[in-house]
Formats: sequence, C-alpha cells, structure tokens
Amino acid sequence: MSDSISGGTEANFAEVITGHADALHPEGFDWDPNRGAFLVSSTRHGTASIVDGSGRITPLVTDPDPRIVSTVGITVDLPRNRLLLGYHDLGIGARSTPETNLKESGMAVYDLTTGEEQFLVDLALGPEPMHAADRVALAEDGTAYVSDPAANKIYRVSVEGKAEVLVDSQALSPGWELGTGAGVIGIRVHPAGYLLAMHYSTGLLARVSADTGEVHQVELEGGPILGGDAFALRADGTMVVVSNKLANENGEDAVTVLSPVDGDWSAAKTVHHQPWAEQNPTDVLPTPHGDYVLSGRPEYLFRGETADDFVLRRI
Repeated sequence: MSDSISGGTEANFAEVITGHADALHPEGFDWDPNRGAFLVSSTRHGTASIVDGSGRITPLVTDPDPRIVSTVGITVDLPRNRLLLGYHDLGIGARSTPETNLKESGMAVYDLTTGEEQFLVDLALGPEPMHAADRVALAEDGTAYVSDPAANKIYRVSVEGKAEVLVDSQALSPGWELGTGAGVIGIRVHPAGYLLAMHYSTGLLARVSADTGEVHQVELEGGPILGGDAFALRADGTMVVVSNKLANENGEDAVTVLSPVDGDWSAAKTVHHQPWAEQNPTDVLPTPHGDYVLSGRPEYLFRGETADDFVLRRI
C-alpha cells in the first residue's frame, strides 16, 4: 500500500475485503453512508447487494425486472433515498437472450432503504445498432448522467426519468469508430458542475458541459490511459483511475492518479502509477475507510465460466 495515494481512516475495514456469493461478479460499487457499507452491482444476475467491512453480503435488489440482465454502474442518491443502477446485456448475464443482447439498456431506480423498484429509464436511444448503459454520475440536483460504451454516448436523465442524449459519438474521442472497441465508460460530475468522462479504448479524458454537451479533450501530460475503466474524484482534487486489459490488449491492470495542471481540468499530469495486485479492476471508490478498488472477476464470464468471490482492495 502506498501512503502517497491512500485516503481516509483505515479503522474497522480490512485492507483486503473478500466477498463470497454465487457468481455475483460485481463491476461497480458505491458507498452507502446510512449503512456504513458498500453497495455492489452484479454483471451475472442484475441485482444489487450490500457488502460490509468483513465481506458479508446482504441482498438488496433480489428480483429485478426481466429487462435487467446485468447491472453495472451503481450510484447512491442519498438526498432522495434512491439507488441508481445502469443496466445492459453484453451476453454474459444469466438471463441474456439473443433478443436482449446489446439491445436492452437503461437506468433502474430503486428505493435505497428497501430495494423496491421505482421505475426504469430506457436508454437505447438513437440509431446505433448496439447500446449498453454503464456508469451513472449524479449531480446535486438529482440529474443523472449515464455512459454508454457501446453507442459511445452520454445520456442525461432528469429526476423524473426523462432521458435525452447529451453527447454523441465522435465528440468524445475523435477518430474512434463504433464497433472498434468500448467507448466512454468512466464518468463523474465535478464539484464545479461539469462532467469528466474517460474513453476506454483510446484512454482519452474529456471535460463535458453538463448543460450543452460541449466537449473539450483534457491534455494528459502522461499520455492516454488505455483501458481506463472507471475513476473517482477525491477531496484533494485529484482523480484516481483504474485501468484493465479486459477489452483492450494494450491496457494495464493498474491504478493511476491524475492531478489537474491548472485546477479546471483542461490539462492533467500523472502523479502516481502502480500496477494492481488483482486482475481486471473495474471501479474505484473513496470511503471513510480509504480508497478501495473493486475486482469482480469479469474475465471468468467472458470465457464462459463463473467465480464465487470478488475482492475490494484498499489503495
């Protein structure tokens, strides 16, 4: 563990938390302050579960709508007591079908306390042949922004569930073509109100207007982060990025910390980089107990197998 990138107190939570469940395969996670625990998604089952500091798992969303094959990004909307889940079907979920594969795509809204479904938002928007809503970023007013690496889009969803395309295709990564890999995945709302989004295949980072969708590429002094899957914004203003080689042979299982050169993320420099101990990390999360990285064993699913464990490892 490196002190240079560790965040928060480490009391009561182990450095390595291993969860055991029947082929859960979480790809995203978030922190629930009310429970003092993690919430994780499930690529295999389309559910959501609570994970405490010892790795004990308690189901929260257990019987999802049939349209939800895989849950991916997961975001706690504490002021409205809601849980937001990006869902899609990449053909590796237990309920995947030829009819839903890369077709069913959206955001599900649940009661944070009970796990009861409130409504679904269809995000298979536009003429693209494939859709796969993924990560969910939340603004203070409850507006959600959802990435779609299959269509290479960012959607904007109101509190009431009205959805629209905010950013389309080429603007996010010039020169990238649909069908050549995964598009934008990682997305966050900066405290200043704009979005930051990372393109998985090209490793480019973009600053996006939450109002107009105007895109500006962030100059990365250390070069693109190929296979950059997800990132977190820390209280000190830095960004922690996890990358992998799950769908990018040029990627690296690693953690990289970026710092804005001028404070407004028009340019950024790498201030720390380390290979990661677990294979294919897919998400990173600051918590009161430190910054944790999730490795949900996705490589098993892509080769037609399953695993019954996943790891949360503190940076």
